[in-house]
Amino acid sequence: MSQLLFVYNAEAGAVNGLLDTLHKTLSPSTYACSLCRITYGAMSMRSEWKQFLQNLGLPTRFLHRKEFFREFSQWHHQPLPAAFLQNAAGEWQLLLSKEDFDQADLPTLMQLVRDRLATVA
Repeated sequence: MSQLLFVYNAEAGAVNGLLDTLHKTLSPSTYACSLCRITYGAMSMRSEWKQFLQNLGLPTRFLHRKEFFREFSQWHHQPLPAAFLQNAAGEWQLLLSKEDFDQADLPTLMQLVRDRLATVA
């Protein structure tokens, strides 16, 4: 079964989350994770994004940087954030690049996901 994987350019954990929130709020132009910036408010995932993902009809996973590189060492060269699609054969392919996230706002990101999924369906 196909699934989506979104990878944050951030570290996991409550303390890291708090530090990220402060950084994102105080200095958004230097914050390294555009996926976090786009899809999260101050404390939680934006409801529009959460609903969008639920309506896609695909299982969705989220990993932080270290988790991703530990599980998918073959992608160690991939700039983050990024999104990947696993096809029916179990192979992963890049769906959205760091540049895609860096240039998007939430409506643009949702449209990009729709468009890219349509080209691989």
